[in-house]
Amino acid sequence: MRQHFNDLAAFVTVAKAKSFTKAAAELGISPSALSQTMRQLEERLGYRLLTRTTRSVSTTEAGERLFVSVAPRFEEIDAELAVLGEMRDRPAGLVRITCSEFAAETIVWPKLKRVLPDYPDITLELFIEHGFTDIAAERFDAGVRLGESVAKDMIAVRISADGRLVPVATPAYFESHPVPETPQDLVQHRCINLRLTTQGGLYAWEFEKDGRPVRVRVNGPIIFNSIKPMVDAALSNFGIAFVPQDSVDHHVRAGRLVQVLQDWCPPIPGFHLYYPSRRHNSPAFQIILEALRHGD
Repeated sequence: MRQHFNDLAAFVTVAKAKSFTKAAAELGISPSALSQTMRQLEERLGYRLLTRTTRSVSTTEAGERLFVSVAPRFEEIDAELAVLGEMRDRPAGLVRITCSEFAAETIVWPKLKRVLPDYPDITLELFIEHGFTDIAAERFDAGVRLGESVAKDMIAVRISADGRLVPVATPAYFESHPVPETPQDLVQHRCINLRLTTQGGLYAWEFEKDGRPVRVRVNGPIIFNSIKPMVDAALSNFGIAFVPQDSVDHHVRAGRLVQVLQDWCPPIPGFHLYYPSRRHNSPAFQIILEALRHGD
């Protein structure tokens, strides 16, 4: 099939040039090799395509019909290749990324919104979801998840520092409830739970100290499936929330929230951009990748 394609392209070149010598020079082959290629094409098709004289080459009726049919298609291919060449120099196109709401709000969008105005031909789609997605099957270019959650067969690029989950509540809450000294003390408290979208169950709060992991299943008046409303509920004095430290640092510094069990909260791997292959990534994707990797 590829040989047929090449032979047809050579035929179009000859028909346009009306000369084996000129066409051969354009194709980078000898006139005799080009003439042989045309004879083989005519034999396969069962039609004489070209009339040869000592001074010129012209198409027969069958050759003219074939030329009129295939020449515009080769022109379309050349035009598309030219567009791809322009895209290499001017990144353009759609880049689709799946990520959690927290990653989108704190990492991905803050970095990309500073870069995208410089590339008006790039279209970004951020698809917010809390479960794990087969990015190849769903035609995403990449996903963003915590490093420990990225599949081993994916290429993973770190886009944030390590973080940690911390328990927080308002000073008013701790005025009427004892400050927990161990993770097990949390079962006596009003806690704001997180529903895991992928598994359907409630997240068991995970702690560690001196290499000893502890998982605690807590109870409380409210359940959410995203981080932001958990923080809002804690600020509204509904109980203790177990949330990323980055989401509450400013509230803790301002005295609106109090962080507890600090020595039980180990670091967790930061967010990573993951994707299936280094090959054939578009210039637009490379811009997104570099912005997330190096953006402040």
